[in-house]
Amino acid sequence: MKLRLPQPRLPRRRRSRLLAGAAALAVVAGAGTWTAAASGEAPAVHRQDRMVEMPGAAIDTSYFTAGGGQKRPAVLLGHGFGGSKDDVRAQAERLARDGYAVLTWSARGFGRSGGRIGLNDPEHEVKDVSRLVDWLARQPEVRLDGEGDPRVGVAGASYGGAISLLAAGYDRRVDAIAPQITYWNLADALFPQGVFKKLWAGLFFTTGSADGMQPGGVPGTATAPAPAASPGSAPAAEGGAACGRFQPELCAMYERVAVAGKPDAEARALLEARSPSAVGDRIKVPTLIVQGQEDSLFPLDQADAMAKAIAANGAPVSVDWAAGGHDGGMRESGRVEDRVAAWFGRYLKDEKGTDTGPAFRVSRSGGIDSTDGAVQLRGASGEHYPGLTAGPREYALGGREQSFANPAGGAPPALSSLPGIGGQLAAVGAGLSLDFPGQHARFESQPLAEEVRITGTPTVTLNVRSTAADGSAVLFGKVYDVGPDGRQQVLPSQLVAPVRVENAQQGAAVELRLPAVDHAVEAGHRLRLVVAATDLGYASPAAPATYTVSVRGSLAVPVADGVRTASAGLPAWTWGLPLGAALLAAALLGIRRTGREGAGVRAGVPQPDPALADVPLHISGLTKKYAKAQDRYAVRDLSFRVEKGQVLGLLGPNGAGKTTTLRMLMGLISPDAGEIRVFGHAVRAGAPVLSRVGAFVEGAGFLPHLSGRANLELYWQATGRPAEDAHLTEALEIAGLGDALERAVRTYSQGMRQRLAIAQAMLGMPDLLILDEPTNGLDPPQIREMRDVMIRYAAGGRTVIVSSHLLSEVEQTCTHLVVMDRGRLVRAGEVAEITGGGDTLLVALAGPVDEGTVAKVAALEGVGAVTAADDGLLVRLEGATSAELIAELVRLEVPVSAVGPHRRLEDAFLTLIGGAA
Repeated sequence: MKLRLPQPRLPRRRRSRLLAGAAALAVVAGAGTWTAAASGEAPAVHRQDRMVEMPGAAIDTSYFTAGGGQKRPAVLLGHGFGGSKDDVRAQAERLARDGYAVLTWSARGFGRSGGRIGLNDPEHEVKDVSRLVDWLARQPEVRLDGEGDPRVGVAGASYGGAISLLAAGYDRRVDAIAPQITYWNLADALFPQGVFKKLWAGLFFTTGSADGMQPGGVPGTATAPAPAASPGSAPAAEGGAACGRFQPELCAMYERVAVAGKPDAEARALLEARSPSAVGDRIKVPTLIVQGQEDSLFPLDQADAMAKAIAANGAPVSVDWAAGGHDGGMRESGRVEDRVAAWFGRYLKDEKGTDTGPAFRVSRSGGIDSTDGAVQLRGASGEHYPGLTAGPREYALGGREQSFANPAGGAPPALSSLPGIGGQLAAVGAGLSLDFPGQHARFESQPLAEEVRITGTPTVTLNVRSTAADGSAVLFGKVYDVGPDGRQQVLPSQLVAPVRVENAQQGAAVELRLPAVDHAVEAGHRLRLVVAATDLGYASPAAPATYTVSVRGSLAVPVADGVRTASAGLPAWTWGLPLGAALLAAALLGIRRTGREGAGVRAGVPQPDPALADVPLHISGLTKKYAKAQDRYAVRDLSFRVEKGQVLGLLGPNGAGKTTTLRMLMGLISPDAGEIRVFGHAVRAGAPVLSRVGAFVEGAGFLPHLSGRANLELYWQATGRPAEDAHLTEALEIAGLGDALERAVRTYSQGMRQRLAIAQAMLGMPDLLILDEPTNGLDPPQIREMRDVMIRYAAGGRTVIVSSHLLSEVEQTCTHLVVMDRGRLVRAGEVAEITGGGDTLLVALAGPVDEGTVAKVAALEGVGAVTAADDGLLVRLEGATSAELIAELVRLEVPVSAVGPHRRLEDAFLTLIGGAA
């Protein structure tokens, strides 16, 4: 980062502000992160929603830009299957702030878009992307490489990852892509080695066949009417309602394969034609491939195939095996987004000095966090992508020829992975695996003399005989890591590899390619190969048969010696940086304080207002307009008041002026008019009353090699206040950091870092705590913990102000709200008052509403009025509590399914700002 030094001969007031800013910069730079500038704020992100008409469908889009009118590259962000454009909004806003024009869209059949799901059909979904590129080329702020040719990258995960590959294959205007956890050949993914992956396929088609889908792919209330068939498509077959939003040919294919229990040539051809592999020789743009290690849907072999094909075309390729996947959630979403941003910075912005990371990176477990059970991760990298079979080591497997049964109906099936959760269990060493006696063969190595790190696909050759009428066999292979006692076994990433063997009446040899993993087997452990007849995730033959299996040769285990874990050590200068930063900050703050002593009297600082001495925050007539904004105000005539014990939610769409207000509140920037008083004292830069304010804005910088405690102590020392005033114990108790406080910050999960940042803001137990987006990057359990932190803090009589886009969390956490739009106050008051939920409840019923039910509820004591609604009953209470109402409804056997305020905060918020979220 380049810093401009202050020029000499500045006015005293300007020089004083610069010194204060430099002091803050010294501390922040010492922590390794620049989080805010004293003279401005990150540019507001502007979003435009529009329906774009395509042949046969209207596509719902959002366009994000920030900053001035300079030319910039564009990025298209695709979403996952069952989701919508809303799933990638946060990443889109971040990229917009980084200087891109970002377009998101809901694919056909999802969200509010029309059309039918074609599984990225080149004639529909892929052409939709090309039309979106056409649209980007017409936007005045988008950088062009030629007429109608914008500088554009495409990124997305799963379904969206595949469309990024297909877009690069079909449209030469695409300049760089970053596909994540996706497929190269959908036929190979759903029919691996000729075996039907029935559980995942069933989830796909069940989700897509629902009449409507909520964001995230959960079947639920319809969000849009069922789309009409696209022009030229075949009409839905009789009973086609089961196809839901799918194209009829896809639905027919699935039903045919599901009934037969195995794929046919027509099914493979249909899926292959819609796969990136069909145009693999045309993808010649820089490609960042991120694939999840816990992924039984799209395993690592899919990433391997795409990496080899694209690299063969001469394009730059980097491969990243991240923690998580479809079975385990993307546990490194923040790191992955950083890498995608760097990739586009290099290949879209032409920032040649940008570090895009190694050619190959893999995330490895570094143990379990004892405080929250989270898996600690560390990265290993190599200068070259090793593929899946590098440096094989051979291990002899003991075990005679063995016979086992395929049970009638393929039941009960063995258990290896559970779609959506299997990888999460495996990540913490609690994976579930089950092989039924009489349904599998087992072969085992001798104890390993030294640790071996499996990185890739182990292989072994089997001799197989089958008594099935057609001479075929369907087998499932997996390699366990078995402890010294022979009983404790771990199935890496909970993955299994299927294989179909044909013409095995007299015996047939087959190479079994086991799942690609990255897993360390300790010395003294054994490798156990299990070959089973069934697996829960796949279709097995319904007819009973006996299989006889033996091992030919050894088990070949790939070992990528060139992939090494990064050293945990840090350069020596990083140890001296915190001390130097603290000394520099102290010196600059001393100069600042000396200059202020004489200037304070001359500046005419307003005297404290005794009437507001117990009021945490009083804002009146606050106005701010930035120099480059011309006639647009960031904040205009804003007035509100916050009392002790309140948790106040500051709400508003992007550009509403929330962050500007918070920065003025913290004394980082000055208002043009109006004033802010904290406990009766006027807020100015360096005002003593700011010692009663703690703030957490857009994350905090920490030194990774120091413990959490050391980071907090260093921060407090930089303030120059006595150590006994830190109240470190109380802050840590509220933040709930536990034993993690003594560990290096580099071992923290995202949730732990957020709690440490909150603890830092709470040092000194400030009477007013300001939190800007404190739940960014947290998963649901961590968000709940953060909610509890805020509630506990305010419970002691202090005040919390929180700015957040998560309206559901605001509704559960806050007692009061301030809603802003375009810099002005729209509404202020209690949450219940704004939502309209103070005395009126919506009682959702499991069955239809009838007059008898309305009459029974209306006759209850403490109930003022009852009105039938589409979703149930609207009940206005007059004396009764919600708990008493629920008890009476149960007594009357009213089929209650839910009880809550008659209007959600989201509804109220959108109403207040006119729907412009």
